[in-house]
Amino acid sequence: MIALFQTIDLALGIYTWIIIGSAIFSWLYAFNVVNTGNRFVGMIGEFLYKATEPALRPIRRILPDLGGLDISPIVLLLIIFFIRRLLWTSVFPMVS
Repeated sequence: MIALFQTIDLALGIYTWIIIGSAIFSWLYAFNVVNTGNRFVGMIGEFLYKATEPALRPIRRILPDLGGLDISPIVLLLIIFFIRRLLWTSVFPMVS
């Protein structure tokens, strides 16, 4: 059972880094720092978008429009942090 909780925690940790990478990539893209014509850069951007958009879209629908400021990645990171803490402090002690 410990292996299952560690695997879930690892997956959530990896997804956290994907969200952070997506936010950084979107800033680099917005300020024309990266060459979007490069095929490899385009593939990275497409992967990050497809990996994070299904989780961010429902959050963006709920949050109010803040103009150019998108805080949905921060909200998603807070949700992931809460799930990880809940997993180890409440669920795991009950199961083991």
